Amino acid sequence: MAAGPHTVVMLDDLAARVSRLDRAIAPIANRPVDLSDPGWADRLLEEPPAAEQAGVADEAAVVLAALLTRYAEGDESTRTAIRGLFRNHRSFQWGVGMSFPADTAERFRRQLLLISARDQGLDTRDELLNLTELCREATAAGVAIGPVLREVAELSSDVDRYGMGSTRRILLRCVPEEEPDRR
Repeated sequence: MAAGPHTVVMLDDLAARVSRLDRAIAPIANRPVDLSDPGWADRLLEEPPAAEQAGVADEAAVVLAALLTRYAEGDESTRTAIRGLFRNHRSFQWGVGMSFPADTAERFRRQLLLISARDQGLDTRDELLNLTELCREATAAGVAIGPVLREVAELSSDVDRYGMGSTRRILLRCVPEEEPDRR
């Protein structure tokens, strides 16, 4: 699918919305954390998601869904532009996610599309932990993860951002050698 003028307009609109969301979430994303306080981690886990704290959760969910749909259906230039939106809007990247489990092939796919679009995010190690947990969760739910990992890997970047491999390579490394037959 080639990117035409209509696609550019839609991405421009989404870019403006991402920018607004990024500004709304930034005070939460950039809030200092006192690591010397023994209860800091528990307090962070108890807080509502950043987009909810900023009062933009509904809009963030709509924008994220639109971005991931365009990412999955678009050509490489569209996917590159969306990766750039995530890279250039760090608070949005950090504070917007999905709250549903990876318990079906489609939900697992949506979660992987987000990982692919974030293109290793702010820290590859965090994305690897997230990916490992998603694969464990999907496998426990009976999802055949190999085909979904391969599908999303094909849409992913080949750029090794932080010396740990490209997003494509990272996703492909998670494909099980032999996956049990799933119904």
